[in-house]
Amino acid sequence: MMTKPFATTLDPATSLENHTGSWRTLRPVNVFKLPPCNKQCPAGENIQQWLYYAAEGDYEHAWRILTEDNPMPACMGRVCYHTCEGKCNRGFLDESVGINSVERFLGDYAIEHKLSFKKPVRETGKKVLIIGAGPAGLSAAYHLRRFGHNVHIVEMAKQPGGMMRYGIPVYRLPRNILDAEIARITDMGVTIECGRRVEDIVAEKLNGKYDAVILGLGASLSSNVNIPSGDTTHILSALEVLGDIASNTDVEIGRRVAVYGGGNTAVDVARSLRRMGADPIIVYRRNRDKMPANEEEMDDAIKEGIQVKWLSTIAQAEGEKLKIEKMVLDDNGKPQPTGEFDELSADSVVLAIGQNVDLSVVKKVEGLQLEKDAVTVDKDNMMTSVDGIFAAGDMVPGDRTVTAAIGMGKHAARGVNAYLKGTKYTRAQKHEDARFEDMHPWYYTDAPKTVRPQIELARRTNTFDEVQHGLTEENAIFEARRCLSCGNCMECDNCYGVCPDSAVVKLGPGKGYEFNYDYCKGCGVCAQECPCGHIKMVPEKI
Repeated sequence: MMTKPFATTLDPATSLENHTGSWRTLRPVNVFKLPPCNKQCPAGENIQQWLYYAAEGDYEHAWRILTEDNPMPACMGRVCYHTCEGKCNRGFLDESVGINSVERFLGDYAIEHKLSFKKPVRETGKKVLIIGAGPAGLSAAYHLRRFGHNVHIVEMAKQPGGMMRYGIPVYRLPRNILDAEIARITDMGVTIECGRRVEDIVAEKLNGKYDAVILGLGASLSSNVNIPSGDTTHILSALEVLGDIASNTDVEIGRRVAVYGGGNTAVDVARSLRRMGADPIIVYRRNRDKMPANEEEMDDAIKEGIQVKWLSTIAQAEGEKLKIEKMVLDDNGKPQPTGEFDELSADSVVLAIGQNVDLSVVKKVEGLQLEKDAVTVDKDNMMTSVDGIFAAGDMVPGDRTVTAAIGMGKHAARGVNAYLKGTKYTRAQKHEDARFEDMHPWYYTDAPKTVRPQIELARRTNTFDEVQHGLTEENAIFEARRCLSCGNCMECDNCYGVCPDSAVVKLGPGKGYEFNYDYCKGCGVCAQECPCGHIKMVPEKI
């Protein structure tokens, strides 16, 4: 009688013929890395995840993931300076993914399809006061309401929105878009009281029986500079001019206008005045390379015929003439006077050299610490030095952008929620970075970035119609599919298909894969063939 070889007489589940894991010195593991876009986003969006669902055509799911962090994607898809795209790993391959374009598409999709936020499952009975209905205050209100807290916002302006309404021109952010996204927040049960200024924060908290307060005051005061002038009525602030334009107030400013400054506000003022028939010129003391204004916005301003007088400062304003001193940059890039002067004709001067927060009401709060022109807060939970009072947005140290304010409002809300539960909110530690050099880009096809179309130049210079259009559905899906899914599994099946030992196990749609180490011999083919760098080979445990 023939006898079977020893190895095959064992139970197949324990056969040495099948168990190849004993050969292994390295084993594959799934690692979850932080994509550079997610890391860069001031609002803390999970960009990679919502791009994944947008690429699948599941727009509502993508929108709901996006709004876990940012409740105003249609607005942010228009006004965010999308620094995430500058960090996108796809830029090493061809061009960065148009993240901001897809975000706007999802925001507009939600408005068009009347998507709403889910109301809280339970009410906590806690009351929170928010002072300021700008992006920080609105973001905080949204997140607090999701926790089930009662939220009331007090806003000194006639309408909510802060600088999104009174600082950003209509051609960049149509007000019906802003109103739609604010309405979605109030529909959750958030109340907004406009047209009232809070004069005493502590008294307001006590009289209203609020359990916590979030300060979300915006930078509504224009910085000033001393320009010798015989007629100061012709020297205006940028925020005053933008506010009057936003409120449809008559702006008597003359035809020849010098806009003094080099930031985004200066560009917004100049482009707005151009649409009103004025002939603005930006006067800036540095060169283009040192200009803090967004590059795309400045490019558009130049296309619209706005001139810039570089390396110049206004020394004096007398009648309709400006005395301009020429500047040079020193070795540190700082402008220095030359003693050489020029003359510029101008009916008015608009100062756009920076904005500050009116901290007069904040200074009345005993024990509240300030740091220069900002309120000192705990970097994790955004609480000030006074128990139960938090702050977010322009009034705390950090970038003064709408997107940064959205992110700070979220963290302030999480800080308040923890405070109301008697705990302290600490931000979660981030994963390791997903680097381009750890990926295998040969699997990705070259795909040029889809550029959002703009209205014709003739309309841009004499109307406040929105300059930039959104993507079509076809283009939005294409753009979302350009995402490399840096450092995280996109279920491409490469590892499953190339494993010579069938040691990769599919867990089902959306669940990824796991490894059967009984059969894995640690060859590393799966890691080599993973496009996004999600698989890492680590030393075998002894």
